[in-house]
Amino acid sequence: MTQSLSRPQTTPPVEPPPISPPIHHIPAHLRYLTLFLLIPAMALVTVFFGSISLVCALWDRSGRQQHLVARAWAAAMLRCALSPVSLVGEHKLKNYPAAVYASNHLSYMDTPALFAKLPFQFRILAKQGLWKVPFVGWYLNRSGQVPIDSGSSRSAIAGLLRGVSALKSGMPLLVFPEGARSPDGSMRSVHSGCAFMALRAGVPLVPLALIGTYDLLPIHVYCLRPRPLMIIVGDPIPTDGMTTKDADALTERLYAEIGKMYYQYSDLDASPQIDSSNATLGA
Repeated sequence: MTQSLSRPQTTPPVEPPPISPPIHHIPAHLRYLTLFLLIPAMALVTVFFGSISLVCALWDRSGRQQHLVARAWAAAMLRCALSPVSLVGEHKLKNYPAAVYASNHLSYMDTPALFAKLPFQFRILAKQGLWKVPFVGWYLNRSGQVPIDSGSSRSAIAGLLRGVSALKSGMPLLVFPEGARSPDGSMRSVHSGCAFMALRAGVPLVPLALIGTYDLLPIHVYCLRPRPLMIIVGDPIPTDGMTTKDADALTERLYAEIGKMYYQYSDLDASPQIDSSNATLGA
């Protein structure tokens, strides 16, 4: 029976209670180091590799060369941030050529960490507004990344179906199912869009947990605090025999796995509960 394209059944979203933003005490030497050395270096790195990527886009229709440029950019950004990344469980990435890789979202530095360490070409599902950012947006457009506009259900579904098409073509997809960076380092309410795409494409979900990027560069803090970072790879979650009606249950399982890994390796406790009942269609 043909699966419906209708929106997955979800409960109405419930906004999490307001929280006070944490206060970050930044030493003066780190503020000066970021302002006068690290930010200028990262800007130059972005312009340099962005220009190379645009040149490659003239003939690279597969996006392979542009992805290699993006990996070089990401590695250079992490060197500028003085923050090495280690990948735990890399052997789990070799079993599935196409899958939805879902990670918690803590910082602007999440993307460089994942591009630098995931050892294969992939596409990202990202907010459409990023396509307007110079160099970053040009790369996203030319390299075939997948935009999603959550402003309406119709545009959100269109973005998710573009992601499904990429998966069915054999291209892995990287998503941040929380939809936004964490304001305090804990995991936030979840969305079922990543589960919907995995179910529609018939591919597994692979949970990823980023460790340390929040402390490196928290939201609304414009100062880097260099430190070692980690990416933890969880066991793939199969979707065999499931339909889009199972999106909420699959989302709950996915976030349980991400949360377990994240709170095991991070300095936070697991008191902020992961509320998968708040699932919506967003990525």
